Parts: sequence; C-alpha cells; structure tokens
Amino acid sequence: MQQILSYIDSNKDRYLSELKDFIAIPSVSSQGQHNADMQRCAEWVANQMKTIGMQNAQIMPTPGHPVVYSEWLGAPGKPTVLFYGHYDVQPVDPLNLWTSPPFEATIRGDQLFARGSADDKGQVFIHFKAIEACMKNSGSLPVNIKMLIEGEEEVGSANLDNFVEAHKELLKADLVLISDSSMFAKGVPSVCYGLRGLAYMEVEVTGPNSDLHSGSFGGSLHNPIQALAEMIASLHDKNGKITIPGFYDDVRPLSKKERDAFKKLPWSDTKYAKQWGLKQLYGEKGFTTLERLWARPTLECNGIWGGYTGEGAKTVLPAKAFAKISMRLVPDQTSAKAAKLFEKHLKKIAPRTIDIQVRALHGGEPAITPIESPGVQAAIAALQKGFGKKPLYQREGGSIPIVVQFKKLLGLDTVLLGFGLPDENAHAPNEFINLDNFFGGIRTSVHFYNELPNYWGKKGK
Repeated sequence: MQQILSYIDSNKDRYLSELKDFIAIPSVSSQGQHNADMQRCAEWVANQMKTIGMQNAQIMPTPGHPVVYSEWLGAPGKPTVLFYGHYDVQPVDPLNLWTSPPFEATIRGDQLFARGSADDKGQVFIHFKAIEACMKNSGSLPVNIKMLIEGEEEVGSANLDNFVEAHKELLKADLVLISDSSMFAKGVPSVCYGLRGLAYMEVEVTGPNSDLHSGSFGGSLHNPIQALAEMIASLHDKNGKITIPGFYDDVRPLSKKERDAFKKLPWSDTKYAKQWGLKQLYGEKGFTTLERLWARPTLECNGIWGGYTGEGAKTVLPAKAFAKISMRLVPDQTSAKAAKLFEKHLKKIAPRTIDIQVRALHGGEPAITPIESPGVQAAIAALQKGFGKKPLYQREGGSIPIVVQFKKLLGLDTVLLGFGLPDENAHAPNEFINLDNFFGGIRTSVHFYNELPNYWGKKGK
C-alpha cells in the first residue's frame, strides 16, 4: 500500500495535466452542437480505461449519447464493485460570469476551476487514477470492478434504465459505488448513506369560465387564487407538520445511532440562517434542522400563478390559478402513494365554489443503504485513511434517481463516496474541485477497494 500511495504523490502533476485534457472536451449533453464532442469524450474515457488497465473497454450506443463500459474481473472470490459516473456536463451559460474559460481548467489557490471539475469528470477521474495506481504497482486490484460511465446524466438519463435492463448480466455486481456528491464541509470527510425521494404535483383551480372585472364581479365569486392559497396554507399546521391524512404512516423513524451521528456534524442553525439572510429557521417541530433536511418528508410550494402579473394594474378576477408542489419523501414512503394521498386530500378540502384538477408530473423513490452495511463501513475506514481524520455519516435531502434504479433493476445498494463540497458551484459559473479533496479522493478510493473485502467477509458475503 505504501508503494501505491507514494506513486500517487509522485504523479500529481501528471494527474492534473490529464484531468485538464478530459475537462477540455466540451461534452454538453443538452446541446446538439456538442454531439461530436460527446462522442469524442466517450472515446477519451474508453482510451483512459484501457490505459489504466481495465479490460473489455467499449463504447456502447444508446438512442442518445453512448455509454462507456469496462471491467477487471481478476479477483475471484472477492466482491464486485459497479462504479457509476457520467462524462457529460451542464451548459456554461452565462459565460460572462466565469472568471476563467469554463473548459480551460485553471488552478487558483487550492481549487481547480472548470465545468465538470466536480460534477462529475473530476470525481470519475479520481477512480481512474486510483485503479491505475493499483495496477501499476501490484498488477492487480483487490476487488473486481465494472465501470459504467454514461453521457446523459445531466439531461435525466433517459436511456439508462433501458440500457441497464438490457445488460443485467453484464452489470451483475455486489454493490454500486458512486462519486458524484459532496462531503459535509471542507475538512469534514463524510459518507452519504441516504437520499430523499420526490413526488411532484401540479394543481389547477378553476372558478368562472372567463376572467372577470373585479369591480363588477368581486364579492360574488370565490377568486381561484384565493381558494388555492387557502388550500396550500392549510397543508401545514402551526407546528410545521403536513396535514394530509396518512402522509406520515410509512415514514421510517431515525434510529438513535443516526440521530447521534447527526449531532456530531459541525452545524450551526445561526450560521445557516445568516447564510441565507434569514432571522429564523422554520420546520417541523421536534426535529433538528439536519433531521428535517435529510430524514423527514416535506411539502413545498414551488410555484404559484394566475391572473395578471404584468406591469401596472389590471383589475381582474382570474378564471384560473395554478401551483406546482413537491413532496420530498423518506424511507419507506413511495411517490405513488404520496401522490395519491395528496390528490385525495386536495379534492376533499377544495371548496364547492371552484373546480380542481391535480396531476402527478413525476416522482422518484427514497433510497438508503444501512450504516452497518459492508460498503458503508469500508467507505468509513477508507475515508479515515485517505484524509487522516475520522469521517462522519450524513444523508442528502435531494434525490439521485439512478440509485433507486440500480436497486430496482439490479438489486444493488449504493455507496455514495463523494469528494465535492457543498459550495463547489456545480451547474453554475466557476465550478471547482478542491485539490485536497481531489488527491485525498484518489487515496481514499485506493483504500476503499482494499478495505471492501475485509468488511464483506465479516458479513458472510
């Protein structure tokens, strides 16, 4: 292991040079003018896989952008890791807000700025170099590895489900490893073991059959905006609890171990409120802010509109009002049940003075990998060795749909071993990856592959 770590230290400059080449390819999956760049980037990934010692590297077509696959299966009896990442990136607009060109990786201080530096080229590259370090110094890997790097994550992975379904045997593994997320904070290594799901709804309220003069008709009709606002306001009680009957029935409570783990994280409600210009935080009574962010379901109004919103005045009583409402879900809730409960409740409380339509636009399921699982425990051990300090546990309030799909289609739990930071400007101008995290990530990835067989054996796998 010392030889491998020394190899990493002695190749830092080369790593950065190669990462800059990877980043320089403008692989923006959402823009047709970059289709050739997408193909060129897939070829770069496949060539890199071959260079570091992966086998059976191939570019596999989909109806959209291609998937790049490779494998190394030279560790019989050891667990097989399916590493997932993506080589596509977000658009760079607005370009004028970038301090340096988005596809010319630029180092300022201890950060490397470029589109894709953290999301997700930099984190994929971390694993390329970890594998290379092992192969160059020992000629083998401690585990079997399959790599699945797609080109459509930033546009919703529309073709990935069908690809996975069609290649179940090829992708057969023991667990999934993803590095496409963040640590809790700089200098605070952590492993994410849970994600919230989502049920996204649209509500349409109709009053009169046309817009009306508010002077001539106001006072005789129920304004759809008012009716919708009244319904939305009633969806939480004075303690911040969601009032939909049955909404909390399937919520998995936090264990004492989890609550204790959250308390160890360096968190300040005062600093958090100040960061967003707030005097006071809000949320469900009886839970800490981190618990509400990660392990409790929410209901939020994401948009509301109707009537006249242009410049100046127009005294109109609108015919319709609309709202978009999202519910973040936690284990063991499901998006289908949450949507059904929401629709039933809205129709029940809707006044007879209006008509209402409720539509479910899309949804995703929550995901959790038990803290005690071999993959999470191997990640904790690896982070401690890679960063030199005891890591902490965290969940994530958002959703990563592919995690749920890997569980559904392949039956695999996912370890989220991310090396980004919460303020890394992913999807925004001046995206960056912290170089301490980058090199620490390479060391940690080597340790993870080395530690996993030990923890897998303890669980009788």
